[in-house]
Amino acid sequence: MKLKPNFIALLTFLPAKEGGRTTPVSSGYRPSLRFPFALGQFNGIQDYMEIELVYPGDNVKATVTMLDTDYFEGKFYKGLDFDFFEGDVEIGHGVITKILTPEDWIDCEDYE
Repeated sequence: MKLKPNFIALLTFLPAKEGGRTTPVSSGYRPSLRFPFALGQFNGIQDYMEIELVYPGDNVKATVTMLDTDYFEGKFYKGLDFDFFEGDVEIGHGVITKILTPEDWIDCEDYE
């Protein structure tokens, strides 16, 4: 069974001069995410909408699929801010713009 995305977010990648990555990433990128309601970091898959490569300093809209979905049941909401990391290095910020539901997946062939 293919994993279904949990939400759409606007992501901001930090520029390299602010400690961000020095190279671009592509859809399928799996940084660790940290949410204000949790102490740890969690793996999530970022798939970029309307673009394949994202460079340091870019803003991009993406679907995000969390790998540990049971833990997040009922905790996501529109407007929730989060940060994403490579190891202990913060490389960007995000804000949830839409929570995805099974009804959203029906109309999108990528999630079937």
